[in-house]
Amino acid sequence: MKRIEIKEVLALSGDGRAVSVCGWVRSRRGNKNVSFIALNDGSTIKNIQVVADLAKFSDEDLRQVTTGACLHVTGTLVESMGAGQTVEIQADSIEVYGTADPLTYPLQKKGHSLEYLREIAHLRPRTNTFGAVLRIRHNMAIAIHSYFHEHGYFYFHTPLITASDCEGAGQMFQVTTKNLYNLKKDKDGQIDYSDDFFGKMAALTVSGQLEGELGAMALGKIYTFGPTFRAENSNTPRHLAEFWMIEPEVAFIQKEELMDLEEDFLKYCVRWALDNCKDDLQFLNDMFDKGLIERLRSVIDTDFVRLPYTEGIAILQEAVKKGRKFEFPCNWGDDLASEHERYLVEEHFGKPVIMTDYPKEIKAFYMKLNEDNQTVQGTDVLFPAIGEIIGGSVREENYDKLMAEIERRNIPMKDMWWYLDTRRYGSAPHAGFGLGFERLLLFVTGMQNIRDVIPFPRTPKSAEF
Repeated sequence: MKRIEIKEVLALSGDGRAVSVCGWVRSRRGNKNVSFIALNDGSTIKNIQVVADLAKFSDEDLRQVTTGACLHVTGTLVESMGAGQTVEIQADSIEVYGTADPLTYPLQKKGHSLEYLREIAHLRPRTNTFGAVLRIRHNMAIAIHSYFHEHGYFYFHTPLITASDCEGAGQMFQVTTKNLYNLKKDKDGQIDYSDDFFGKMAALTVSGQLEGELGAMALGKIYTFGPTFRAENSNTPRHLAEFWMIEPEVAFIQKEELMDLEEDFLKYCVRWALDNCKDDLQFLNDMFDKGLIERLRSVIDTDFVRLPYTEGIAILQEAVKKGRKFEFPCNWGDDLASEHERYLVEEHFGKPVIMTDYPKEIKAFYMKLNEDNQTVQGTDVLFPAIGEIIGGSVREENYDKLMAEIERRNIPMKDMWWYLDTRRYGSAPHAGFGLGFERLLLFVTGMQNIRDVIPFPRTPKSAEF
């Protein structure tokens, strides 16, 4: 008999049909006449109840049916008399695929802290919480591809190994085949990379943006969606060393159109979650964040505020005058901290904010200068509970202006002639943004730590599993 996923079984009527399911035991309880087994196969947050009549199954038959064991069950699907489910399976046969020793299996039926579950990341997908998070993660990936496909974008694969540092911060993971115990050096004592695999220093990418711009200059509008790497020694609930990024780049658009794209894209993704992840969102809403679903709905039902940085600073300074205390200063020229961003979104406006026109000194070299020569056309989207969720900008398309900024900042560009060629040959106005996938998932799931929205988090001093 062909196996049916539990999600499909729960949608059927209890009409006495024969069914075959597989899954892992969440719990087992019972009395001297019957045993009730809660079985889950990962297709849904909900379990199917398997009823084992002890007239059919001996204690020896059920001895290995413990929490965590993997079973194959065949039986009859009937209406359930118990609360919490509409149908259940009256078992005819139970095959144990894999046992789980109740003395050592770490996921017994009790509450586990998220900190503890990070220590057993290889098993935590079996919990209700992480099953829900990972199904939502899948759905958000589908939403992203669907949005861009529906809007005529091309999925563009940018390299993971690169010789360029998009952000200019130098916080990159080096990639080498050199013998680190016997490094060849030149006469000046510098490492000689001529015998390395690529013949030059190479690293894992911090962003696919620069290569994405090349794609936009030929295909019109592209997006990347892949892993990126930052060697930042940041042990915060908002930072990972390995995370996924979504980066669209679009030719022939200006700042207002970019902000329209950012807002429309985010609303599409949140709406997708509400439409396609109802059970998982309800579980997370009930167990972790009572305001989650309401907050998600509020995002798609409101227009985002569009706020110049200078006005935002004025609002923050006025709040300080009225007694609001911030840990970090908020003077013009300062990079806003998460506490500032969340104040604007959650307390002052009560809705998402797109902040624009930042001081050039706190933004990347490629952002287009405004006429005041002091600010750039950056467009950061700030969300409740998160702070910055998108960082975007209009890109500087003028070769002379771009080179002047590169030289002013002393950015090594000797290996980036290919990027500058886009400004030499048929340069065009263009813009784009970067969205950290895990930041989006933090918002959609209501989880508080970014380590809990990726299967196997990579952080300083931690590369387990």
